[in-house]
Amino acid sequence: MNVSQIIHIIESVAPLSRQEEWDNSGLQVGDGNAEVKRVLLTTDVTYEVMNEAATKQCQLVLSHHPLLYRGLRSITGKTEQERCVIAAIRNGIAIYSSHTAMDNYLHGVSGRMAKKIGLHDYRILVPQAVQPDRDIRSGNPTREAQYGLGVIGTLPEPISFKALLARVRKAFGAEMLRYIPPCQPEVQTIALCGGAGSEFMDAAIAQGADVFLSADFKYHAFQPAIGKIGIIDLDHWVSEHFTREVFAELLAGNVETILSEQDHSPICYYR
Repeated sequence: MNVSQIIHIIESVAPLSRQEEWDNSGLQVGDGNAEVKRVLLTTDVTYEVMNEAATKQCQLVLSHHPLLYRGLRSITGKTEQERCVIAAIRNGIAIYSSHTAMDNYLHGVSGRMAKKIGLHDYRILVPQAVQPDRDIRSGNPTREAQYGLGVIGTLPEPISFKALLARVRKAFGAEMLRYIPPCQPEVQTIALCGGAGSEFMDAAIAQGADVFLSADFKYHAFQPAIGKIGIIDLDHWVSEHFTREVFAELLAGNVETILSEQDHSPICYYR
């Protein structure tokens, strides 16, 4: 396959038209016609990841977060971004990032989080304000919104909040969770959003969620939740790193994929 053919597969479910206005999803570096035999899947593009891609003879790095959000004024190697671009060009490696295009797909970032904790019948929490959704493959109108941020669903049966905390920590491999307890001892309806989603807490409350799970809550974002909804705050990278699994499943049978061993959260915890 070539780079463009792989991009077509990703964009069949997460088209760039669905990314947020501020984002820079898409092909970051490289030639769309370049042949690809092996793809490295990662959450973030770092210099260590680019070296790994070169060592493992990958022709494409497929990431969640974009390497480039805005233009570079020079490419001299003085910053991490510049070093990654140099490494990509030197080794003939293309870089493509899906980010908020995949964030907005029902079965993308948040949908994968929902599956990891066992939510059933999950749906979009905050539908994207666009034209009526059409199935990307058939062009036919869909019965329910497939695009928007966050999801909300239910567990098969009520569980204690403590049990939910344990489930989340195990499912995501989280070193630490910050939280505010819910209003009741048992919970069943869970809303969540991959990445920084504290702004959608009100939507979770309005739709009857017992708990809202997301990342990057600031101190004052916790306070309005007290007495209204439980909050579980994850590390940003932890909430999104399963996106690599979505990529792998989309590309299965088309090209060899490898999960990056150098992809990890940049945040360390002192214990």
